[in-house]
Amino acid sequence: MKREHITTFEQAVEYLYKVPLFTRKNTLEDTRAFLHKLGYPDRKLKIIHVAGTNGKGSVCAYLRFILEEAGYSTAVFTSPHLTDIRERFLIRGKEMSRDAFLEAFLQIYDGLDWKNLERGQGYHPTFFEYLFFIAMIAFAREKPDYCILETGLGGRLDATNAVTSKDISVITRIGLDHTKYLGNTIEEIAAEKAGILQSHTSVIFADTDIKSSRVILRRAAELESRAYAVSKYDYAFLNFKNKSIDFSLHTRYYGYIRLTLHTIALYQMENAALAVRTAEVLDEGRTITADQIARGVEKCFWAGRMEEILPEVYLDGAHNEDGIRAFLDTVRTDGWQGRRSLLFSAAADKDYGKMLRLLARSGLFYRIAASGMRTERGAKPEVLGRLLEQYPGCSYTLYDNVDTAFHDLLDGQKGPEGQKEGERIYIAGSLYLAGEIKELLEHD
Repeated sequence: MKREHITTFEQAVEYLYKVPLFTRKNTLEDTRAFLHKLGYPDRKLKIIHVAGTNGKGSVCAYLRFILEEAGYSTAVFTSPHLTDIRERFLIRGKEMSRDAFLEAFLQIYDGLDWKNLERGQGYHPTFFEYLFFIAMIAFAREKPDYCILETGLGGRLDATNAVTSKDISVITRIGLDHTKYLGNTIEEIAAEKAGILQSHTSVIFADTDIKSSRVILRRAAELESRAYAVSKYDYAFLNFKNKSIDFSLHTRYYGYIRLTLHTIALYQMENAALAVRTAEVLDEGRTITADQIARGVEKCFWAGRMEEILPEVYLDGAHNEDGIRAFLDTVRTDGWQGRRSLLFSAAADKDYGKMLRLLARSGLFYRIAASGMRTERGAKPEVLGRLLEQYPGCSYTLYDNVDTAFHDLLDGQKGPEGQKEGERIYIAGSLYLAGEIKELLEHD
């Protein structure tokens, strides 16, 4: 490979998207070695590390809003992005500027061993590693009070696990996803997620499966780490009100508190509870108040998680079997009395057969639009069709592209004179799909 002359943000992003074409899988030791070459920027940060199968991004978002409401500054690194790569980097609540992104990119680029790389040797970061390094450089310059890091894939071998130390770790709900890389059982996947734990620190975890909980507790004991479980017995749904959820949460320092979530997604109660417990353990009841927690949770917004993008059109990032189950739990109880339709697509490397089985058998949707996507990683519509035809009671239509599928559903939402007939549209199955819908809305 040859060194390119990169001087603009656009050129940097174009280069990053080409990285998967020529990089190989690196080891965690490779990542740590390059962090050392960069001067260990992570050592300037107080790090909260978040892993899990579902809910990672939401937990990061709730935690960020709680901490900021309490007067702390934050920097957050999450993935993936929906439309703009800078969505992955939030500093004091704002996306990283193009100039700051380019500056960090070039510091990494100039630090690569180009003589060896041009001979086909030497270290080059993967796409995700490169973004992680950008985050560490940019965040270290900004010096936030807390840095919240979301893992990419897994935990133990994830690039984000190269950081030297952490103040606290969080493990969200664990399910069977990325089995090709993480293992075929809940226990194997939990062990990979628990790989983010560090000795003599704390871990907050979702106590939703006895098998995964045992693995996390055993690892915490080995490292002499304090483990704090959050289960369904810690919170209780109260009611839906104006497309919001009221629920009560049992806390360590404030007793029972009432919280409001601006979403109809029931699964966000668990994620908000994890974030609250994390803030409590970090602060130990010293400075953060119950009112600040309540205001932070109520203000929180996380795009693509049961987000109402148009009137009665909801976009959800569910993209694996557990995510679809949580999505369906919300749909069943959202109080909608009219018809429901669904736009579905999925990445080809996901177990979309199980997702479609859950959706088709739910009986919640009078029609399903199954679509292909622009990305080459998307499942083909004809493959989705062969799966859906196994369910005779399921009405579905196949589309080559998301644009046509989405606008057909919107047209069907209207009556003969343009009046809505009481239909609600849901969109789920892939974060790539969520990104395409967001782009459509920006250009419509």
